[in-house]
Amino acid sequence: MKDEIIRVLKNKDGALSIYDIKDELELEEVNELEELSKALRELEEDFTIYHSNKDKYMLLENSHLRKGILRANKKGFGFVQIDDMQEDVYVSSDNMNGAFNDDIVLVEVTTKMNIAKPEGRILKIIKRETNRYVGEINFIKDKGTVVLDDKKINIEIEVKKEDSMNAVDGHKVIVELGRKINAHKYYGKVIEIIGHKNDPGVDILSIVRKYNINTEFPDDVCEEVKDMPMEVTEEECKDRRDLRDKVIFTIDGDDTKDIDDAISIKKLANGHYELGVHIADVSYYVKEGSPLDKEAMERGTSVYLVDRVIPMLPHELSNGICSLNPNVDRLAISCVMEFDSNGKQIDYEIFQSVIKSRIQMTYKKVNSILENNEVPEGYEPYANDLKLMQELASILRKAKEARGYIDFEVDEAKILVDENCVPTEIIKRDRGTGEMLIEDFMIAANECVATHIYFMNLPFIYRIHEVPKEEKIRSYLSFIATLGYQVPGYIKDTRPKTIQKLIKFLEDKKEFKILSSLLLRSMQKAVYKPENLGHYGLASKCYTHFTSPIRRYPDTTVHRLLRTYLFNKKLDTKTMRYWEEKLVFVAEHSSEQERASVDCEREVEDMKMAEYMEKHIGEEFEGMISTVTSFGMFVELDNLVEGLVPIKEMNDFFHYDEERMTLTGERSHIKYTIGERIVVKVVRAIKEEKIIDFEIVRKL
Repeated sequence: MKDEIIRVLKNKDGALSIYDIKDELELEEVNELEELSKALRELEEDFTIYHSNKDKYMLLENSHLRKGILRANKKGFGFVQIDDMQEDVYVSSDNMNGAFNDDIVLVEVTTKMNIAKPEGRILKIIKRETNRYVGEINFIKDKGTVVLDDKKINIEIEVKKEDSMNAVDGHKVIVELGRKINAHKYYGKVIEIIGHKNDPGVDILSIVRKYNINTEFPDDVCEEVKDMPMEVTEEECKDRRDLRDKVIFTIDGDDTKDIDDAISIKKLANGHYELGVHIADVSYYVKEGSPLDKEAMERGTSVYLVDRVIPMLPHELSNGICSLNPNVDRLAISCVMEFDSNGKQIDYEIFQSVIKSRIQMTYKKVNSILENNEVPEGYEPYANDLKLMQELASILRKAKEARGYIDFEVDEAKILVDENCVPTEIIKRDRGTGEMLIEDFMIAANECVATHIYFMNLPFIYRIHEVPKEEKIRSYLSFIATLGYQVPGYIKDTRPKTIQKLIKFLEDKKEFKILSSLLLRSMQKAVYKPENLGHYGLASKCYTHFTSPIRRYPDTTVHRLLRTYLFNKKLDTKTMRYWEEKLVFVAEHSSEQERASVDCEREVEDMKMAEYMEKHIGEEFEGMISTVTSFGMFVELDNLVEGLVPIKEMNDFFHYDEERMTLTGERSHIKYTIGERIVVKVVRAIKEEKIIDFEIVRKL
């Protein structure tokens, strides 16, 4: 009935009484009216509809109320992000109503909906993101005070000595929020001591615990792992295709220990290519519903930080029996595909296999072969296979580009640290021929698996990336026009090929790296869904994640579905209904955990970059203006460190032009805009606050 109520409210202007809705639904029986009343109450409780003081109902989206996520500022105000509004709603500190950063809130929009900068007030906290926070505790006599690490949450927490778990001054702790004392003060209770703030690695661990990421495995998981075999037996190989005599190998980073994927290649008699992508058969070991499976689902993903990996699976699996280590038997699920000389897939097979990787290759050494024609010691038997792979990867990439594949070419930073986790150097991550080759092959396997199950019309989990909102692309085009770049042939659609052409148009411009990054921000976020909505960035009609089951739970789920449907032939109605229901939760939870992981990784990087720049205060660096705001401009250095030039410390009164993203000096008439190269001096860097401030030295 809820769907019917929503349909009626969508099709009618204004608010309707319960009797209006009853008439629209043509309900006559008394019990039907009771059912309607209950459904309206539930829709009101989950904030889908708004119940007015005049006892009438309308969709929340048609009212002056909105549901959204609060993004608070450390100065006390905030913005509510709302899905169906292009602009965030500004909320002053007086109108926060006790809401904290990341809370889901009900906000009343107090200005007109269609104005450029809507304002509002928070009426209700729908869901508090958490009541546990990370901070530093210090004591005066027997009374402890916890100052939170997250400065966007502008509160202080008082802890009695008996509620402190014997913490001492300087301990980083997790504190549970208790009763409110006043607007900015609460009672609290310490539930975990992370470590002393000066101990190596505690800084990173504090951020990890802020995102509620588990670092230790529960006892029942450890017990389960203890009883698992750490070698493959011949009995386990019986019903699998034996590929141990095939030339199969892995290519990964220098320090990779959790190896999900191996590859093989062959040139067929008909001139076609046979590509084998062999993925660790994690779901064979991680049984559905087991403690191990429940913990993996809860984590959702491995988290990769500057000095450590927090694995989704215990090391005995992630680095051991599941990892495709060289010269040992390993169970896999293989996707073997045949491609013609144009990159068209002619045939494929998906099956259970047993493999033995010949060598654990590194990207550096593979790139020395493919880019410099220098063969490192031990790689001689595989050089020809690698060159054949390069040949196929080039064909596959051209085929992807022909259909509209978008490569934003955004650089990523790699922070090198010493044994005490102190940053020593920041460099750009390599993205050489070997890295791109593996990317091309994994995309091919992911598409192949997704398409196979899609055409079987079975419940499945897809990796989707939806079409960008038209107004965001229009806004982006208007902005680059202010820089003097008129895109030939006005863009009237948002097909991937169109964005691809836009990137090609911009790639020779001096600001390309910044403009590409801004365009990427205009895109929607990729997520997991049980519906196939395509992958916009890859210009793929059907896509999933199959190739990394050691570090991503959706991939483990895909393997489990392949085993259910293809290998065990379980296609009955009960099985279908079970997966239809379960995949909704798996997709949503996996997307949430992925977001938490990305945010955690970014926050750690921001902290370590600030710590690195603490040693360079007073030094000058070249960089490019990456963002211009009303409060200053951000400058990205050539090593990808980004800092702020605060407007209040610029030697003039600067006018901000939001449309052109420029700052212009009132007296000097100096203009700063995105993409300009300048020299800056580091004037401030604070690790704890993740702040880096610059001052301008000169334009380049």
